[in-house]
Amino acid sequence: MAAPRNITPLLAKLRDALIGRKYKNHLRFEGTIVARTQDPPNLPEGVSHKLSDNYYLTRDGRREVAPPEVIYTASRQLLESGEEGKVPALSKPVTPGHTHNWDI
Repeated sequence: MAAPRNITPLLAKLRDALIGRKYKNHLRFEGTIVARTQDPPNLPEGVSHKLSDNYYLTRDGRREVAPPEVIYTASRQLLESGEEGKVPALSKPVTPGHTHNWDI
């Protein structure tokens, strides 16, 4: 066990007088801390103490994974026979707020 490091008693009294209180050494030495051996906790069994019928099975995000859904395809669609193709008009993108035209 290592001895706690300290200063001489004369300097300790001077230090205590200057700081206005008794100095507490915050260094942790073997004789001043509690032993870390503790009994294991005795916890009550909950809803997930068994491997089967575990409710975490339904909350697992890996089971929610599916192949991605196709929302939009950029490919051209083929026209059915007898239909005439229409090209949609391009619209301007939406601009928030009032804009100022800087062109003179």
